[in-house]
Amino acid sequence: MAVEMTPRMLVPVGHTVGIKLFARGVVVVKLSDGGTPARACGLQTGDVIVKCGGSTVTSTEQFQALLQESDGSTTDLQVQRQGDPVTLTVEPEPNDQGVYCIGAWIRDSMAGIGTMTYYDPATGVFGALGHGITDVDTAQLMPFADGSILPSTVKAVKKGTAGSAGELKGDFDLTADLGDLYANTSCGVFGTLDAADHAAVLGAAVSTGTAKAGPAVIRANVRGDTVEEYAIEVLKVIPNASDGREMVISVTDPELIAVTGGIVQGMSGSPILQDGKLVGAVTHVLLNDPCKGYGISMETMLKAA
Repeated sequence: MAVEMTPRMLVPVGHTVGIKLFARGVVVVKLSDGGTPARACGLQTGDVIVKCGGSTVTSTEQFQALLQESDGSTTDLQVQRQGDPVTLTVEPEPNDQGVYCIGAWIRDSMAGIGTMTYYDPATGVFGALGHGITDVDTAQLMPFADGSILPSTVKAVKKGTAGSAGELKGDFDLTADLGDLYANTSCGVFGTLDAADHAAVLGAAVSTGTAKAGPAVIRANVRGDTVEEYAIEVLKVIPNASDGREMVISVTDPELIAVTGGIVQGMSGSPILQDGKLVGAVTHVLLNDPCKGYGISMETMLKAA
């Protein structure tokens, strides 16, 4: 039996934002072929290198500098592997240019476009995406160090079709932060926003509620700087689904279907409203039917915040 959540008053936003995230350490996204130092020491794709020779790793450039300081001497790497600490011993080798390397492709940051779900006027906290930011190569949740959101406008839309995900194509200014992130979780990214500075993306607060099968609307920004409401149907509610896919939804609004084909990348986080209450956020699209997708409940998202 579903338990009604304690209502909160939140602003359903629905506007796209640019998101930039910096990892805690560097993520190993690929290992070079052959007998490399990385393979020899047991480094694996998906490992997060957090220390090199006892020094905390903060960026790809700084990690490369630490390897040069080793001058080819054996050095310890402290990594996080699926949440567990592992210590490896690696011996960097010089490449053709004399630069010491270990034979691993690494990443320390990501940037993209998503949708802000809600703003809490009582705390200044916002939530976005409804799912975590994962590394594009390893599909693992990016380990979070810090990040921010940026103003964004939608310049073009690649329509979704069966078997091919569409996407919103937006412009955002990497130098103009709207707010700071404090967490990257499987249920969304969260941060703080100064409402006084960014009133243009905000509106009136509504009560939160619990989703049920039936008609609903989403708020989405699929043209320029404009947020509009579009009709959807909540086909099924799956409370406490382990993967966060707690609603099955279908886009029924002909205008949205004409523009996007349904749900596209960048719409993740679009708030779902039902009977005037904020009940959840769009998270994923069904690849074989872009009009259908999944949503996360507001209760689950708020717990993660």
